[in-house]
Amino acid sequence: MTGLRIDSYDWQGGHEAMLRLGPDHAPLAIIAPALFEEANRTRAFTLAIARALATHGIGVAIPDIPGQGESVLPTDRASLADWRAAFAAATAQIGGQVHGIAIRGGAIVDTDAELASRWRLSPITGQTVLSDLRRASRHATVNGEPSTLAGNRLAAPLVAALEADEIFPSTGGPVRTVRVDTDPRPADRHVAGSPLWRRSEPANDPPFAATLAADIAQWITSCGG
Repeated sequence: MTGLRIDSYDWQGGHEAMLRLGPDHAPLAIIAPALFEEANRTRAFTLAIARALATHGIGVAIPDIPGQGESVLPTDRASLADWRAAFAAATAQIGGQVHGIAIRGGAIVDTDAELASRWRLSPITGQTVLSDLRRASRHATVNGEPSTLAGNRLAAPLVAALEADEIFPSTGGPVRTVRVDTDPRPADRHVAGSPLWRRSEPANDPPFAATLAADIAQWITSCGG
């Protein structure tokens, strides 16, 4: 099967949806999407990357993360540990050798998954995720009660976990980092493209998505497919 289809996965905290595209056989990749409003702004873009990867013969999965996207779990009941456990479970359910693709804050979600390699687009730490939410928020109160940040109700433990997440841990396996050419931070490659996660409204950039998909396909091949 190569078309877009809706699958699902189970983790210790429940049941979540997972989109699948491309072939069911190797090479396989799983995408950890951006978080919160950045996920909304890059939803079409993320799907465009997945569709382009399918044309390269790569099977792709995009799981819903608990409390994010179309998940039925309320955002204020989500935790960083839940995100990581769920993503690891989705990866394990796919089976075989799976390569990870993390977009922005997705890089803090894939840390517990058994991945053959990790490819990251403009990754940010949990601390930066929280900082961006606070910047976009008019009001934030954290006294053991859920905090509303940029329209998202977050439980205090999640806020604390994001605050403490200030470096990318050593997750094993090769890692490739790609950033837009306007981002001066270190990367294995800087690519011309629009940082859609900074837009005020959802947008897409198919040529940029195609360029990134080609880079990912080459990376996966270099890592043994």
